[in-house]
Amino acid sequence: MVHKADLVIIGICVGVAVGILIASLAFFGIRWYKRRAHLTKCANDHNASTLPIRRNGVDTSNILSESFSTNSVSVKVSTYPVKTSPLAKWNKNGKEQLASASGLPRYSYKDLQKATKNFTTILGQGSFGPVYKATMPAGEVVAVKALASDSKQGEKEFQTEVSLLGRLHHRNLVNLVGYCVDKGQRMLIYEYMSNGSLSSFLYDDKKQALNWEERLQIALDISHGIEYLHDGAVPPVIHRDLKSANILLDHFMRAKVADFGLSKEEVYDGRNSGLKGTYGYIDPMYISTNKFTMKSDIYSFGIILFELITAIHPQQNLMEYVNLAAMSSDGVDEILDKALVGECDPVDVRSMARIAHRCLHKTPRKRPSIGEVSQAITKLKQRRLVREDSTMSFAAEEFSGVVGCIELQQNELKKMTSIAES
Repeated sequence: MVHKADLVIIGICVGVAVGILIASLAFFGIRWYKRRAHLTKCANDHNASTLPIRRNGVDTSNILSESFSTNSVSVKVSTYPVKTSPLAKWNKNGKEQLASASGLPRYSYKDLQKATKNFTTILGQGSFGPVYKATMPAGEVVAVKALASDSKQGEKEFQTEVSLLGRLHHRNLVNLVGYCVDKGQRMLIYEYMSNGSLSSFLYDDKKQALNWEERLQIALDISHGIEYLHDGAVPPVIHRDLKSANILLDHFMRAKVADFGLSKEEVYDGRNSGLKGTYGYIDPMYISTNKFTMKSDIYSFGIILFELITAIHPQQNLMEYVNLAAMSSDGVDEILDKALVGECDPVDVRSMARIAHRCLHKTPRKRPSIGEVSQAITKLKQRRLVREDSTMSFAAEEFSGVVGCIELQQNELKKMTSIAES
């Protein structure tokens, strides 16, 4: 028979167990609620501080230098439904979002008005708007790219360039140093590239022609810039408008990739409503599928390599000349830039042409990655340097031999003189 004392003990134990269970449920419930509230707050903060990588633009050949060229085109095709961007939408609070997203210095309209001498030092004109040369208060020279007030595409490009270049930094990319959103104006401030565009050196008779060593280094610089976009940036970035007019040269003749108004992050999978890029540089597969990939950038780079070899503009039947030259192993010799004839090793030119041909393969998946292209150009440059070192060593040996002969003759003359005197 159960005693009353035992019943009391059992009741107390059951009560304690139920209490512990209720307390545990309450504890874990509070933790779950707080965690969910924290995640919601973080998501809201992220949406409020980021910019979209927009699908944009036509005619984006803006040069931040003394030379300027515009050749971009837009070819309309069927429109596809657009998926939601993973980044926040641009809205009325764009100024504040721009500042928080880019981390770049923001200048007032008055600052740039003074730096450009009331916008009188113009460098060029493009569809985005005029580009001015400016001297900032600290003395640094920059290029100011202004958005034309009636340019809707330019607004999208402005957002793209600030959001991308605010986080992309590489020695072979033109550096964005600030921006202006003031008095209804949109302006981008870039480092100044004193030697202008690669296009101007290839096609402007007033400029001194590039030698082969310079062209080889420029090709390597461009490949390094693209390699950073494709393999170094997180997420990867596709440029979508690579061309000689968008390759700028600094005072050391080192090349940097410019103009990211048409660029997009690879993770953004919204489909385009029209072809973007420049006639002559556009991947044929992109035209047929309306799908731009990294291999489309590779195709455009292949075109630039042939420009370096031939100095023939893509809009002046470059590919016809290239296809004819491809019929023989040394066919590229026939289309070599006249300024290079007799000034470079034909073997180097043919090696560069083979690299370019691989980039232009009609099947995108058979084109090399930019890393492979960069390695191939590096090896080509290294072989050239080894040959130069060997030539210099041989010349030094010949010089030493001549000096030795002279010294021997001098000693013989001294002996003959001493014998005659005796």
